[in-house]
Amino acid sequence: MRDTVIVFARAPRLGTVKRRLARDVGDRKALRFYRGNLARLLRELARDRRFRTVLAATPDHVRMRWPVRVPVVEQGGGDLGTRMHRACAGHRRVAIVGTDIPALRADDVAAAFRALGRAQAAFGPSEDGGYWLVALSPRRPARPFAGVRWSTAFALADTLANFAGRRVALLRVLRDVDTGADL
Repeated sequence: MRDTVIVFARAPRLGTVKRRLARDVGDRKALRFYRGNLARLLRELARDRRFRTVLAATPDHVRMRWPVRVPVVEQGGGDLGTRMHRACAGHRRVAIVGTDIPALRADDVAAAFRALGRAQAAFGPSEDGGYWLVALSPRRPARPFAGVRWSTAFALADTLANFAGRRVALLRVLRDVDTGADL
């Protein structure tokens, strides 16, 4: 079975995406950034044959044309950790990425899967204390995302605590775009 990268995405609709960014730059500019980065990322990942690309969409039951034809699954309910845990189910080696990292490339995803050759998990740290990628091997904890304070400077540290005693690889640090200053 081929490695799978899952792109977590919200349906690109005015006023529903990149809300913190929109407070600084306006809804239209935030939507334009989001659509452009989502399309670029999906095109690049879907072209790469080293792994399979899947889109995990929210809200559930959304009917729309995504910028690239890839399998689409629903994220379902719950907090981000619950949705990520659900998305990983059924995949031996899996990576999850978001849509707000302009510097993210297919080679970064491939590097995460290579790291799983010697580690049970790989993380792509972001400058704000979170992470832009998590890759998991089959030997992952039962609850890898339990107790994480999402959207805070503690997200990576909280998640790493769930991997205590396990081998973890850290990838390069990238910047995510959450505010106008980040853009």
